[in-house]
Amino acid sequence: MNDLIIIGGGPAGVAAGVYAARKRLKTVLIAEEIGGQSTVSSNIENWIGNAGISGADLAKSFQTHLEALRNDNVTLALGERVVSLEKSAGGFSIKTKTGKEYSSKAVLVASGASRRKLGIPGAEKFENKGVTYCASCDGPLFADQDVAVIGGGNAGFETALQLLAYAKSVTLIHRHKEFKADPVTVEKASMHPNIRIIRHSEPTEVTGEQFVTGLTYTDKDSGETKSIAVTGIFVEAGVIPNTDFAEGIVELDAIKRVKADPRTQRTNIDGIWAAGDCTDELYHQNNIAAGDGVKALEDIYLWIKKQ
Repeated sequence: MNDLIIIGGGPAGVAAGVYAARKRLKTVLIAEEIGGQSTVSSNIENWIGNAGISGADLAKSFQTHLEALRNDNVTLALGERVVSLEKSAGGFSIKTKTGKEYSSKAVLVASGASRRKLGIPGAEKFENKGVTYCASCDGPLFADQDVAVIGGGNAGFETALQLLAYAKSVTLIHRHKEFKADPVTVEKASMHPNIRIIRHSEPTEVTGEQFVTGLTYTDKDSGETKSIAVTGIFVEAGVIPNTDFAEGIVELDAIKRVKADPRTQRTNIDGIWAAGDCTDELYHQNNIAAGDGVKALEDIYLWIKKQ
């Protein structure tokens, strides 16, 4: 019986793993890989302590830190995906896609989320070559360039406003007539001279050569196909939490994020905590996820010592 199972190898899971090693908790960290969503970013400028670091190098630093501290306390089960989480005698039981089983007194769900992809021709081809899913990570790379944002929710408009600090112009494209974003946010963006808003239009193709050069879309009102010249396309179509294995076990919100107490990261089930992008945390950032993982681990340690 382990003290703890950590599900996920992003900043929340790794931070918790480092603290678990330091507190000498017998822990298994289960993840498909170490790094999280930002591993695809060419340069991350907001990871505290680094003026700039690639996603690949950030993942390497995560693994190096874990390897340096884990000793016999933390076991890494990499290349594994959790498919079930169940209550068992004295704790919890977890099964992975490869059929392996692990048991523990406590569980930290730090499984992250996957960006909802832009499913049109050219989007996959030009991913990380102009098509990006992280404005905080990649925005500065598009300084003085014309870019597009796809999405009409708060995330889309906030991304557009954020990009105006770097880009020459931002075109926001929304599939529907009405925006999901707060009216104040929409108004603020609409008043900026360097932003153009196109509503009720469907993106149809990303074009380019080695890198993105344009975006084609269909005007739903006229049926006309139009194109804009851009070098960057920021997709804010939402995220999909990686929480299928926890459904029916812990309380999830309407979009299947784990509900967690922001003071302790506890879920509604005694013995299960959650941290990072898989939770209903208001803001999703690498630094915040890492902090949530640390917060959870501190509470987990005290909880285990009382058992």
